[in-house]
Amino acid sequence: MGSSVLLFGWNRSIAGREKVSAGHFDEFVNYLSGLQRSGAIQGFDVVFLDPHGGDFNGFFLIKGESSQLDRVISTNEWITHITRASLHLEGSGVVRGVTGDEVMKRMVIWTNVIPS
Repeated sequence: MGSSVLLFGWNRSIAGREKVSAGHFDEFVNYLSGLQRSGAIQGFDVVFLDPHGGDFNGFFLIKGESSQLDRVISTNEWITHITRASLHLEGSGVVRGVTGDEVMKRMVIWTNVIPS
């Protein structure tokens, strides 16, 4: 299993654009499902956070090898989805990250650069 992730998160739908958001959500799930079926990504999870008064309320966690995710985010289809989302979601954004064994590798790097 790959140890790289893309986190595509958001705050909430822009007022008046909720139906657009709902429709795009379904399209994006279908898009990611197709990527998973074709082996372009290893999988994805969708998370809705409980109301908490903050500005981060949900996200997709897309999993794969770093090279797989590099290919996905360089496609016109990905760029189009993310651009569309920015027009109907407040606070949308994509962040790269790591999980699994890669976390410990990053911790070693982090602890090695801490000044004595």
